[in-house]
Amino acid sequence: MFRFAHPYFFLLAIPLALAAWTVYGRRIRQAMIYAPTYRLPRQRPSWRMVTRIVLPFVYLAGAGLAIIALARPQTVLSSTTHKSNAIAIQMVVDVSGSMEALDFSTRDRYRSRLDVVKETFASFIKRRRDDLIGLVTFGGFATSRVPLTIDHGALLHTLKGVAIPKPRLSREGQVANNEELLTAIGDALATACARLEKSEIKSKIIVLLSDGESNTGLIKPEDAMKAAKALKIKVYTIGVGSNGLAPFMAQDMFGNSLIRQAQVRLDEALLKSIAETTGGHYFNVKDPKGLDQAMAEIDKLEKTKIQKDVYNQYNELFLKPLLAGLLLCVLATGSNMMIGRKLM
Repeated sequence: MFRFAHPYFFLLAIPLALAAWTVYGRRIRQAMIYAPTYRLPRQRPSWRMVTRIVLPFVYLAGAGLAIIALARPQTVLSSTTHKSNAIAIQMVVDVSGSMEALDFSTRDRYRSRLDVVKETFASFIKRRRDDLIGLVTFGGFATSRVPLTIDHGALLHTLKGVAIPKPRLSREGQVANNEELLTAIGDALATACARLEKSEIKSKIIVLLSDGESNTGLIKPEDAMKAAKALKIKVYTIGVGSNGLAPFMAQDMFGNSLIRQAQVRLDEALLKSIAETTGGHYFNVKDPKGLDQAMAEIDKLEKTKIQKDVYNQYNELFLKPLLAGLLLCVLATGSNMMIGRKLM
C-alpha cells in the first residue's frame, strides 16, 4: 500500500503554482503595428533564448520534487493487529548475601546461586514474548528494577546487571551495610503486588525466588500474602538450596581466594504457605537442573487473550525525488548564472 506520511507539505504547492504563473503567465510583451511582416528578416530563437524559457521550468520542477520528498512517500510493508495469549508476570529475585553460595557450580566453573538464577530467568523471559514482565529484587529492602514491560531487551539488560551488594566495612571493622545482606520477603512480595495491581491483564502471577528466611522488612510476609490473595495474584515460590552448610568464596589473611563452608537457612514453610494461600505452587531446587524444571512448569501457566498491535514497517521512497529535485535546482541555478549572468 502506497501513502504519503506528511501530506500537509503539499500546501507548499500553492506558492509554487503562484511562482509558475508569475514566471510564465505575466510576461510583458511589447509589439508594434507593422503590416508587411514578410519584409522583416526571419530569425530563429537562439539557444540562449530557449534556455531562458526552459530554466525556470527546470527550477520549478526541482522544487516540486522537493515538496514530494517532504511529503514522505512510502509503501506500507505491514499494518496489522492480532490477538495473542499473555499474562502479567512479576519476577522477584533474592539478592541477599546467601545467594553467593557456590553449590550450583560445575567442575569447570564457579557459579553462585544468583548467576544460575539470572541465566534461567533470562531463558524464561525469551520464551514469553507476548507477556508483560517486571523485575523486583530484594535483600534487606525491596527495589523495583523494571516495571511491567513488553520491552524484554531492556529487561534482560537490567537482569544482567543485578548483583549482590558487597559488604562495606566501617572504620571499626564492622559491616556497615549489614541490612542490605538480610532478607525482606514481605516487602518484596508487597512491592510486586503493587506493581501488578493496576495491570489490565486478567491473569497475574508472581514468581518469587529466595534461598533464605525472612528476617527484616517493614511488612510481614503474612500480610503481604493476604494482599496477594485479595488481588487474585497467584504466587509461585521457588526455594533454592536447603538448611545446612553451603560453600562460599572467601579470602584468607594473605588475600588468597579459598572456599569456606557457611551455615544457610531456608524457610520452606513460609514459601509453601505463600504459594498455597495464593493458589500457586512451591518448588524446591538444589541444582541448576531443578531450577530449569521449576521454570518449565511455570511456563505452562494459564494465559489470557489480549489484542496486540503490530508496529507498521515502511519502505521509505523520499530519497529519489529529493535527490532529483536538488539536482534540478542546482542545474537550473548554475546554468542561469553561467548563461544569464544572474541568479534565478
